Amino acid sequence: MTSLTRQDASSTDADLVNEVVGVPGGIGAAARAARAEAYDGWLRSLLPARDGVALLAVGGLGRRQCAPYGDLDLVLVHAGVPGVDELAAALWYPVWDAGLRLDHSVRTVPEALSVAQDDVKVALGLLDARPVAGDATLAETLVRSAADHWRRTAVRQLPALRAATTARWQAHGELAFLLEGDLKEAAGGLRDVGLLRAIALAGVTDALRPAVRAAHLRLLDTRDALHQQVGRRVDRLVAQERDGVAALLGLDDGDALLRRVAGDARTVSHALDDAFRAVDRLRSGRRRGAAGRPVRRPVARDVVEHDGELVLARTAIGARPDPSLSLRVAAAAATTGLPIARATCEWLAAYCPPLPAPWPVEARAALVTLLGAGAGLVPAWETCDRYGLVAGWLPEWTRLRSLPQHNPVHRFTLDRHLVQTVAEASRYAREVERPDLLLLGALLHDVGKGLAGDHSTVGAPIAEAVAARIGLPAPEVALIGTLVRLHLLLPDVATRRDLADPKTIAGVAGAVGDPATLDLLHALVRADAAATGPAAWSDWKGRLVAELVGRVRTALDTGALPAPPAPDPALVAGPLPVVHLSGDQVAVAAADRRGLLATVAGCLALHRLEVISADATTVDGRALVQCRVQPRYGLPPDPIALGSDLRRAVAGDVSVTQRLRGRALAARGSAAAPRVVWHREAATDAVLLELRAADAAGLLYRVAGALDEAGAQVRAARISTLGGDVVDAFYLVGGWPDDDARARLEAAVLGAV
Repeated sequence: MTSLTRQDASSTDADLVNEVVGVPGGIGAAARAARAEAYDGWLRSLLPARDGVALLAVGGLGRRQCAPYGDLDLVLVHAGVPGVDELAAALWYPVWDAGLRLDHSVRTVPEALSVAQDDVKVALGLLDARPVAGDATLAETLVRSAADHWRRTAVRQLPALRAATTARWQAHGELAFLLEGDLKEAAGGLRDVGLLRAIALAGVTDALRPAVRAAHLRLLDTRDALHQQVGRRVDRLVAQERDGVAALLGLDDGDALLRRVAGDARTVSHALDDAFRAVDRLRSGRRRGAAGRPVRRPVARDVVEHDGELVLARTAIGARPDPSLSLRVAAAAATTGLPIARATCEWLAAYCPPLPAPWPVEARAALVTLLGAGAGLVPAWETCDRYGLVAGWLPEWTRLRSLPQHNPVHRFTLDRHLVQTVAEASRYAREVERPDLLLLGALLHDVGKGLAGDHSTVGAPIAEAVAARIGLPAPEVALIGTLVRLHLLLPDVATRRDLADPKTIAGVAGAVGDPATLDLLHALVRADAAATGPAAWSDWKGRLVAELVGRVRTALDTGALPAPPAPDPALVAGPLPVVHLSGDQVAVAAADRRGLLATVAGCLALHRLEVISADATTVDGRALVQCRVQPRYGLPPDPIALGSDLRRAVAGDVSVTQRLRGRALAARGSAAAPRVVWHREAATDAVLLELRAADAAGLLYRVAGALDEAGAQVRAARISTLGGDVVDAFYLVGGWPDDDARARLEAAVLGAV
């Protein structure tokens, strides 16, 4: 058999492992234990019996939780016997030859404990150590000593472990809210269960409650199914594997799988938060009085701080609780940044009466305080949701919880996205007349997702019903419905329509109605984008939306619609061609001819520039094209080379055109099935052809050229990119084309894509 290096082993067919080791597949605790037994037997056969040498398993094998394609973590411990290096090599190489990934070490008991003293990760690993072969007495000595060492030093080492854990969470995110989370490394994943086990072994708190153990087993089953589905070791639950993994686990579909993983991850995360707080209390004894007792400090009505957590005042527990109590406790947690004690959450869930409809004023005020707390909202809301309090406030939340959003620009599940949008919206509270309505609109703006139909339209009456139940007066209920129904209006119009067209501005002004609503929508769209993810917003989109808001505000304040902007004087004078490059602006003037827009767009694509908007006009026999651009891959082009190619191309240099065509044809194969939508009344002097297709370099060049060849004149184009898709809007000069003309233009556009 050919010897394999570690790098080779990572790509070796896992069937080799089954052939050599006889490791069974399968999903579940019994299958994992069977795999551990198979590895144990094989490893015992590799280590000759010898006093003073023992092989211990750590990691998954040490816990008897072997995944189908997991790696091996082994420790060869010895008592200073000679020839241990040769013995170790004779053990490791068969493991590599079997196609297994191996993490190994060779140490004496004092060496292992010394490393554990300096490296908390090693200390944690030794807590899972289990003797496999060799000198049982030596192995048990290390296991016992490692556990004793951890109990003595855990309180001192846990802060460093917490810092490393926080860094890992920042790198991998929260498993409960991610669409493609890492089952092991993300917050709430399998590695966090190991931390809970370590904290429990230290005697700090009962971290492994039954709910945590059940969640852990389900996460292990999910990883088993993922390995089996993919056929190799992988921990990230990517979208294309979800349905297959769900089928192996007996679930209906990938969404059901995501919801189960989210619930389990939340259970683990919440337990770890509790455990770390117990560690903090044990370490610092903070806020204790002279007698060593925790200090109780009032923070709100019926709410006091007790040893770093929020608990109910004794008077609140003894009296009949009012329905707003849970909201008031949540608001206190969000504004102070202090967690709610577990016992308090359990008491509120059991004894706090339901809210009447409409809500009392006190409950409504507490909700606004909670929503306006900024970053403190997210952990407080999540804690309340874990204990069922949020579903008591908003019954609609049960449907929204852990609902996946399959658009690639979204980074969170729907429930977390809504809460994050509220947190982001609090930054704009001083820019609007009614910050309370902004916060409530942010919480409800996507409440229609998961239902049939356009979520903005479907969600508006649901949001209005919630607002009425909360107790808002009828005009404010209607305004909440308007915010939900129109929350996508500003970005859609700003990126897909000609902002210089008076009809565009009049349409938005008519839909919005008044400046106060316009301000609310502007704040909501920015908060929504920030909560969605980095792909949902950019500087240019922000400028376009701000420009639209400014023009609409002028129309609402004065009734005057904007006049078309005058062309740049530098473009209408001087010898042709004229090329101006300035920041994200590209302007070209050339002798009037057809196809100039396509030529400019293609030349920009050749230099890896994406066209965001384009305008084409004719002034005194000159064709003017003005584009707003951004680098496709983040690197700006060489301005000298770009300017030279633009001048040659607009002057009719066929060599540039041939290069463009060659690259455009090469890009066609990656495009998905497109769709064409017509808008008859969207512009003052043009009809609108909207193309919805997969994004590709040079798409504007190809489509603009096809429209030109089909006899259409494009006066403006607007390009909106959402993840891997685009919505390109083309303003075609002239009246509404008849059926034959529309069919001909559609065929030309679809053929170009």
